[in-house]
Amino acid sequence: MIIDDYKHKGLRKKLVKELQGKGIYDQAVLDSILNVPRHIFLDTAFLEQAYTDKAFQIGEGQTISQPYTVAFQTQLLEIKKGEKVLEIGTGSGYQASVLCYMETKLYSIERIKSLSKNASLIFQKLGYKPELMVGDGSLGWKVHSPFQKIIVTAGAPLAPEPLLEQLDLGGILVIPIGDQKVQTMVRYKKDLTGKITKEEHGIFKFVPLLGEKAWKTTQKI
Repeated sequence: MIIDDYKHKGLRKKLVKELQGKGIYDQAVLDSILNVPRHIFLDTAFLEQAYTDKAFQIGEGQTISQPYTVAFQTQLLEIKKGEKVLEIGTGSGYQASVLCYMETKLYSIERIKSLSKNASLIFQKLGYKPELMVGDGSLGWKVHSPFQKIIVTAGAPLAPEPLLEQLDLGGILVIPIGDQKVQTMVRYKKDLTGKITKEEHGIFKFVPLLGEKAWKTTQKI
C-alpha cells in the first residue's frame, strides 16, 4: 500500500517550484516530478528529506539521484508520449517511474539483481510496467532496439558503442561522460542520415558505469 498524503503532495509542489527556479522548464517533466511519490523509493528514515533536492544512498554502493539531475536528464531527452526508451541503471526505480509517468515504452537494465527486484516491486505498486533486465547495461538491449531515446544514469569515459548503434535515427542519448569522480552531461543526437553530434550540458557526479563496454569503448565523437 502506498501512502501519499497531502503533506507529500505539498512537498512535491515545493520541489517543483525549486526545480523551475533552477531552470527546469519542460512541463511534462515537471508534471512527472509532481506526481511520482519519491518518498516510496527511500527508506522510511529519509521520509522528511525525500523532497529535498539531494541524492541519497540506496545500498550496494548506488544512489538515488537528486531530483534536479533526474529532471535535467529527462528534459534533455525531449520525451514524446509513446516513445521507446532505454534506461541504463534502474537503481531505485525513481528515474524509471518518471519516464513511465510520461507514458514512454520503457526498457531498463540494472546490473545488481537486488536493486532490480526492489524496483520491480515498487513499479507494481505504482501500476507501471517497464521491461526489466538484470545485466550489463553497457551492451544495451539489442533485441529490442532501436530506441528513440537512451538515458544512462552512471558515468563513463565515452559513450559505449552498442548504445550509439542501438539509437534510432533521429534519436537522443544522454549520458554523463568523464572519469570516475566527475562527468560532463553529454547529449548525443543521431540525425536521419545516421550522423551523430554531441552537446555538453554541465558538470555532474555519478557512480561509474560498470560493464564490458563501459571502460573499453573505442567510440570517439
